[in-house]
Amino acid sequence: MTAHPDERPASGATSVGDHLLDAVLPAVSGRPPEHVLTAFSTNPAELEPLPGGRGRTWRAGNAVFRPVEDPAEASWLASVFEQRPVPGVRIARPVRSTDGRWVVSGWTAHRFVSGAPAPRFEEARRAGQALHEAVADVPEPRFLKQRTDLHSWADRLAWGEVLDTEGRLGHGHGATTYRELAALRRPVDAPNQLVHGDLHGHVLFAGNAMPAVIDVAPYWRPAGWAIGVLAIDAIAAGGAPIELLADWSDGPDWPQLVRRAALFRLAISLAHPRTSPTDLIAILSTAERLDQFLR
Repeated sequence: MTAHPDERPASGATSVGDHLLDAVLPAVSGRPPEHVLTAFSTNPAELEPLPGGRGRTWRAGNAVFRPVEDPAEASWLASVFEQRPVPGVRIARPVRSTDGRWVVSGWTAHRFVSGAPAPRFEEARRAGQALHEAVADVPEPRFLKQRTDLHSWADRLAWGEVLDTEGRLGHGHGATTYRELAALRRPVDAPNQLVHGDLHGHVLFAGNAMPAVIDVAPYWRPAGWAIGVLAIDAIAAGGAPIELLADWSDGPDWPQLVRRAALFRLAISLAHPRTSPTDLIAILSTAERLDQFLR
């Protein structure tokens, strides 16, 4: 689900996940083939690249195109959000091709939605909560357990479902911080469901219009964990005060869900070969200050 990047701030506001996505989503050069545009009933003459989409996003009329790495995942997400109502939230609805397919030659299309990311963190949280309530009844898809990308590994590592047997976290201060955070994990009772695991930067605002949620990154975790990831990203990358963690406290599982959210982001940052020192310091600083705000 994609917005027009021209609607985004000139600074290129993106989520932590966007900054680190190159490890699993290599840049794609070239435009969508003409037969793809024809399949989605769009005019090739209207095609234009969208700045800020990592060279992967194009717009033709009211449709936004992007290549997908996993057609099964993209098709499944499209089927979930084709008609599902999400009260109070705009959704970039998927577009079917003329023969009913969601993915054609590795490309998918969604309706354009206007808006830009903004530091409206409480509104982003409410939009995420509304989205999760709307999909709470969706059954777990099989492909989520089969993913082997960096983000899926970091997610499983954060929940203690796998070990860092290959030493991807390294052996420095970051790895020590990770082990200290992980040592204080305790069980959680919140149920798993489909969640958007990368809300920060993917909730768009356009004046007084309802917020728009785009680019759903599917995970099978408690809804509070996804809000915890939003909180960690807002603090580490969005300039939000760390007191946000206390302000958003929501039930007895909240401290543990935020802990796992921090572990998730820290693992990605440590394992990614191109994490900048600035980004790593930001997530480390956030992780090291968690406990005083999670009591």
